[in-house]
Amino acid sequence: MPRPSHPPAFRPVLRHLAKADPVMHELIRRVGVFTPIPQRRQAPYETLVRAIAHQQLNGRAAQTILGRFIALFPGKRFPEPDDVLRTSAAKMRRAGFSRAKIRAIKHISAKAAAGEVPTRRKAGRMTDDDLILQLTELHGVGRWTVQMLLMFTLARPDVLPADDFGIREGFRLTYGLRARPTPKQVLAHGDRWRPYRSIASWHLWRAVELHRDQRSR
Repeated sequence: MPRPSHPPAFRPVLRHLAKADPVMHELIRRVGVFTPIPQRRQAPYETLVRAIAHQQLNGRAAQTILGRFIALFPGKRFPEPDDVLRTSAAKMRRAGFSRAKIRAIKHISAKAAAGEVPTRRKAGRMTDDDLILQLTELHGVGRWTVQMLLMFTLARPDVLPADDFGIREGFRLTYGLRARPTPKQVLAHGDRWRPYRSIASWHLWRAVELHRDQRSR
């Protein structure tokens, strides 16, 4: 397959990874470039609520439920925390949320209304570790969820969600391992990708997709 071209801004990343890890460098050359583009309209509060909606559901089902939920608030792109707090659990149940998800969304909304979930501006001044520490205190929010927020909402360049199944499987395929590595092994190897571990992570996910596509032909 033809190798994709890379934008000039990505060249320092390629140079770093080529020197640090030729295998990762070749994977990026094969599958194309990923540079995080932040979802600028989403506050961390919204990202977390959306993440709760997607837990244990496929994307289509989660989007259907989110659509019903947002429809409870006519004229709004997404409800504010106070809107959610004023909404009965019964209405949220009718939208499709489980009791556990309602509890988590209400808790996130209450903390956001109290100023304990940082705005985008405040989050921009916080380190990755500080955001993980603060946001994992919220009900229903784990480390992986915050890592996704860091990567895809805030476009942080150096995040490695080593517990993620796709990351570990992509690592196995890329590096020709028989067994899937442990999170500890991924983290140890991933030190060489710093400060671009988010870039490496996305390409490991793409390695899984590429393998799946090749097997389906």
